[in-house]
Amino acid sequence: MSHRERLAPVDNAWLRMERDTNRMMIVGVLVLEGRVSPEQVARILDERLRPFRRFHQRVVDDLTGRAWQDDDRFDIRHHVKRARLPRPADKRALQQYVSDMASQPLDMDRPLWQYHVIEDFQGDTVLLGRYHHSLADGIALIRVLLSMTEDAAGNGVPAPAIEEAHAHHDDGAGGLLEAIFHPLSEAVEGSMRFSSKLWHRYQSLIDHPSQAKDYARIAGGVAAELLHLALLPDDSRTRYKGKPGIDKRVAWTDPLGLPEVKAVGRVLGCSVNDVLLAAVSGALRAYLLEKGDDPTGVELRAMIPVNLRKETDKISMGNRFGLVALELPVGYANPLARLYEVRRRMEALKGSFEPPVSYGLLMFSGIAPKIVQDMLLDMLANKTTAVMTNVPGPQQARYFCGARLKQTMFWVPQSGDIGMGVSILSYDGQVQFGLITDAGLVPDPERVIERFKPEFEKLLYVVLMEPWDHPVSAADFERKLAAAELAERLDAPAAPPAARSQRKVRPGRTAGSAKAPPAKRNPATPKARTASRAKPAATAANAAQGPATRIPKRFRGLA
Repeated sequence: MSHRERLAPVDNAWLRMERDTNRMMIVGVLVLEGRVSPEQVARILDERLRPFRRFHQRVVDDLTGRAWQDDDRFDIRHHVKRARLPRPADKRALQQYVSDMASQPLDMDRPLWQYHVIEDFQGDTVLLGRYHHSLADGIALIRVLLSMTEDAAGNGVPAPAIEEAHAHHDDGAGGLLEAIFHPLSEAVEGSMRFSSKLWHRYQSLIDHPSQAKDYARIAGGVAAELLHLALLPDDSRTRYKGKPGIDKRVAWTDPLGLPEVKAVGRVLGCSVNDVLLAAVSGALRAYLLEKGDDPTGVELRAMIPVNLRKETDKISMGNRFGLVALELPVGYANPLARLYEVRRRMEALKGSFEPPVSYGLLMFSGIAPKIVQDMLLDMLANKTTAVMTNVPGPQQARYFCGARLKQTMFWVPQSGDIGMGVSILSYDGQVQFGLITDAGLVPDPERVIERFKPEFEKLLYVVLMEPWDHPVSAADFERKLAAAELAERLDAPAAPPAARSQRKVRPGRTAGSAKAPPAKRNPATPKARTASRAKPAATAANAAQGPATRIPKRFRGLA
């Protein structure tokens, strides 16, 4: 007998977000060392996806709504396709093929996933996977994919414990309290990392609902987040925003070494996420400058998914994440000041109720009339430029079909009229950036993404020049660079007048940039709630914040 289960409201919301201009697909690329045939891939997938019923179900509609139903006609050959790249079968050809597939819909009459096996990519094999977001979020998919791989010794991941579909359903009062509090408790404990004291107080609230004062405080926090989302101003209008079309473009970088990123963050007193987000902000700024746009005062808002699962949770399909809104300080010219500002804004988000509140809004939109969902998504899309996600992968090499997994990349979908998605994935001691854009808005995403590594190297440059036994401030570092620059000029022979005029840049301006605003205007200060909740930043860092900070010539040479 065919099994059927009702779509969860959040999964239904993702299914209804599907548009011709924004496909709700997670697109992933796995580069395998050497040659692997489509037949081998199909055999492994058929065998190792059997524990996950969702990969064998299709969406059906009836009078009561949508449901997942076993596909009695399931055939693995419909989901594993052989593909070839046009010659010379290089990175450019692969990027174009992935771009085309990111724009193509999945077959809604079959289970919503598909693999393309590309056998001729520079002597290696590429697996291009497409998964509809209604199946699962990125964290769940990574755990599923890991269960299909082995380590160097041929040992697979232990058989996954799979959460049953009915585990979330409870018609009693206990189920109601669980539905209200459980996503919030997971968000606080696992994602927002509240202090231990505050967390134990919150757990006590769950055990003793009569504590009305604490309940009122949390209810007030949730209400404040709803009001904040409703009143959130639009972010800066740039070439990254606009009405998207059907065609998409994807690009990816050569990976960065994760140990180097960790070392830079440790020395500068920032997290790995802070360092990576600062590099992203710098790359977006550099692209605007390259196109002749003035990035002064630009704030780009990115929606960042926050995992609401615990590490100990069983593998479950579906979507269990919330969102936080982060304004990227693209208007900041000084890379160190930009990093410290990212850190300050990330700190301000800790303790936020945004993830569970946004999760609740997605649930609501999944059961509300579609016109209400569309209005909600359009409202949020107008306030947002990008979706940005960071997914941790395994830190040791994995093998699939006996072939080493050399490189992994993925791209996230954008809802509504959002036209850009930034993806960060760590794997085997490296960090990989991916970018997907609308072809009509940013037709050359490779020009953006090739800036990520140089922007990180600017921060690495700071670390290499400074002693590690005290905190580094943007102001101190700039003064030292200015002194070193002056000493070099005094020691160097006089340059020809024409050369001197080319090197001359007035304070407050960078090469190719427009005039900076008055120093009293800090573009990162804000209208946004992040500033109002922010903790005071270090005095030295504050002194160097803002795009009015002069960029030393050594930094300009790294751009």
